[in-house]
Amino acid sequence: MASPGNTDDRPAMLLANVLSVVIPLVVALLLAIPTKLELGSWTKELPHWIGAINTVTSAVLVIGWLAIRSGNVSLHRTAMLTAFGLGAGFLVCYVLYHLTNPSTKFGGQGAIRGVYYFVLLSHILLSLLVLPMVLRALWYALLGRFDHHRRIAKLAYPVWLYVSVTGVIAYWMISPYYQR
Repeated sequence: MASPGNTDDRPAMLLANVLSVVIPLVVALLLAIPTKLELGSWTKELPHWIGAINTVTSAVLVIGWLAIRSGNVSLHRTAMLTAFGLGAGFLVCYVLYHLTNPSTKFGGQGAIRGVYYFVLLSHILLSLLVLPMVLRALWYALLGRFDHHRRIAKLAYPVWLYVSVTGVIAYWMISPYYQR
């Protein structure tokens, strides 16, 4: 393995870029599929799992931040890898849900409708922005290139936390409208 100081990052950055384009495209295509797969009624519970995953991710992100602020690198590493794993789990659940169920319409009226769509739209747009940053921060951390990792993480962390928290808020706002 190359030393952290002279690693050629181009293949990893290309992979991060490809994933950052392909994942949102696949998700968008899934949302547009008119005929959904039938995998059983258990898939109707996935939004609740997604909400729980976002809640735990938010908590783990805060734990990771507190850990690194106090110098506990081991706990920080564990927390951030856990948050990354939870993000992957979120994506699997989200894809399964939208592959098997129609999108849920928000039923709120008045000002709350505008609040919901602001939360949802900012959540979606910033999730597109944070994915390549998280992938890069992870890459540099795994290589031990902490100068690069810190520079990206300073930007990625607040966006990732916002995306995670707004995911919880959007879930709580739309959860009364899920069909069981």
